[in-house]
Amino acid sequence: MKGFEEFLAPTSFLDFNAPVFDGFFENVPEHFTSKEIAVWLYNQIRDGFIYDPYHLDLKSESLKASYIFTKNRAWCVEKSIVLAALARKVNIPSKLGFAVVTNHIGVEKLTEYLKRPEIVFHGFVSLYIDGKWVKCTPAFDKRICRISKVDPLDFYGNEDSLFQPFVSGKKFMEYLHFYGEFNDLPIELMHKEMERYYPHLFEEVYDTKIFSFKYDSRFL
Repeated sequence: MKGFEEFLAPTSFLDFNAPVFDGFFENVPEHFTSKEIAVWLYNQIRDGFIYDPYHLDLKSESLKASYIFTKNRAWCVEKSIVLAALARKVNIPSKLGFAVVTNHIGVEKLTEYLKRPEIVFHGFVSLYIDGKWVKCTPAFDKRICRISKVDPLDFYGNEDSLFQPFVSGKKFMEYLHFYGEFNDLPIELMHKEMERYYPHLFEEVYDTKIFSFKYDSRFL
């Protein structure tokens, strides 16, 4: 697709040519349009991994799409990486987007570990479908939504699908700052922003079954 080469190419993190992805699209009907494939792919990633923001691994080898794909739990950045990579595999241009957000539903335990309400480097994906870029957020799977008593965030491929400020009259998600959209994961920026907001995570060791945090000192 002319003019979109950088958003279709494999990268260090969006390594969609890895053997682990072979056969992933075999069950997609041949008559599906790009939009229908994008929606199918979004649902596969959203619900194929249990949303888990309590085990954050920022090491570069752990943030490759091929490695994340082997797991059954993932946080928003990991899910976004896999979605962006697999979109490119079927010739749908993709970008990775990141923001600072606050989530007001079901995050009491998480904010205890982060020691502040902001969730830094919340991940989303922009896909180029039918002549325009549309954003989507494949983070909260159906199980997590059921527990939190909110509806799953659907994506139809024709307009942005980002978490809304209010759900059923209750404050849900606020987007406080957008870092922008990127061709690949800006891992150095992610480390620096995480350290700026959560310095304690880089000063102590967090490695339990309940919560863990790993990082790569090369990017600080």
